[in-house]
Amino acid sequence: MLARYLAAHPDRGTDVARLIAALDSGRDLTSRKTFPLHITCSAAVAADGRVLVIHHRTLDRWLLPGGHVEPEDHSLYGAALRELEEETGVAWRRAVSPPAYDVVPVDVDVHEIPANLAKGEPEHLHADFRFAFRVEDSEISLQSEEVTAFDWRAPADLPTPRLAGGAFRSGGWWPV
Repeated sequence: MLARYLAAHPDRGTDVARLIAALDSGRDLTSRKTFPLHITCSAAVAADGRVLVIHHRTLDRWLLPGGHVEPEDHSLYGAALRELEEETGVAWRRAVSPPAYDVVPVDVDVHEIPANLAKGEPEHLHADFRFAFRVEDSEISLQSEEVTAFDWRAPADLPTPRLAGGAFRSGGWWPV
């Protein structure tokens, strides 16, 4: 998956250097118990020219819907769809991927996550594989344990600079 992403975005190798180093360790990076880095998956969902973001309760940040890979997930793409449905109530069957992006993430972002003493987690890194989707007429039903609010934002207002600056522009991954 990472090789396909880098083939599509050859300028982003430096951005994922820590992920590449972690892959060389041979550890299971899909386990949320693998530190200092593990993989998460998110859904970059567009509808009517806006992109869906959620306010994460624990991190107190606006993020794309997403989260950790679970043992029952068969793919990173599937994990992103599962997380979308769990956190927002948007059924995975209603999310449509643009051509070619169902197997290649639109973005891979490696970012720091603060320590969570309640969960016994040290400060660590998430390598977030972000997949693009479009939905129409989806009612949002938030998972209150993890999510406090949602918003449909203009691409320029996304908390994710690379997506705000390029992926959602006209002519980008999918005109919104």
